[in-house]
Amino acid sequence: MKLQTPLVSTDWLEEHLGESGLRIYDVTLYVEYKGDTGESFGGYNLDSETPRKEWEQVHLPDSDFIDINAELFDSNNSIPFMMPTPEAFAAAIAAHGVADGTAVVLFSKGCQMWATRVWWMLRSIGFDNVTILDGGWEKWQSEGRPTDSDACNYPTGNLSVNPRPEMWVDKHKMLEAIEKGDPTMVNALPPEVYTGELNRYGRAGHLPGSYNVSYDSIINSDTGEFLKPDELRPLFADSGSLETDKVIAYCGGGISATMDCLAMSLCGQNNVSVYDGSMNEWVLDESLPLKLGSEP
Repeated sequence: MKLQTPLVSTDWLEEHLGESGLRIYDVTLYVEYKGDTGESFGGYNLDSETPRKEWEQVHLPDSDFIDINAELFDSNNSIPFMMPTPEAFAAAIAAHGVADGTAVVLFSKGCQMWATRVWWMLRSIGFDNVTILDGGWEKWQSEGRPTDSDACNYPTGNLSVNPRPEMWVDKHKMLEAIEKGDPTMVNALPPEVYTGELNRYGRAGHLPGSYNVSYDSIINSDTGEFLKPDELRPLFADSGSLETDKVIAYCGGGISATMDCLAMSLCGQNNVSVYDGSMNEWVLDESLPLKLGSEP
């Protein structure tokens, strides 16, 4: 089965349930903010156990649950959510059944940013046959589609690794982008975090020169689906990111930035990188600049 788009509908997925080679994963992670602690990334709790228990009770047929915080991120890095080596990531997700020749559908409850993050990670190791369930679990459930509670045991996969390092950048590339004014930078955080009104990471504000396209602005609040390209394009117009040669997306930890990446892909912009460390890393070095206010 060859997937043609980064999104599939609930209709499509129900029609294809049970097909050989199809892999469906719930990659939900719940984040609870402890408040404005001023402690950089110490300001929230991460919970994978609750969504796992929810999955065990009821889930999409043929779906598996992946604890992305424990299994897919770099446990050796003090900064959370970091991409491990391509080989380590491939081994971890192959253990859940992803293999060359499989088709992968991802979803996460509450917000699709965890699904888009794994979508981005898979593509960064050269696996392109992956898509997001548009509207996620909430849309699936609200439409009364089939569910079950059966355990899913996909066989361990054999997954090739063909890394695309250009899909990631580090803080040095970000500082270079600030100094040169190129490439275009897009910040996916909520407006109040971007402006500095809400200090969520210990140092308030945004990287100078970066434009704000909040991840929640690209979703239809009624259905949980991504907006259509003609609705998305105006959101990126001020930044010019859909017309420029190269874009870097960032957020708090390289997660919600991947929602902006998917949105830009829907509009035809595929030359995008993610700053993996994002604000979690940037704020730790007080010599690195941040800007307050609504202007880039």
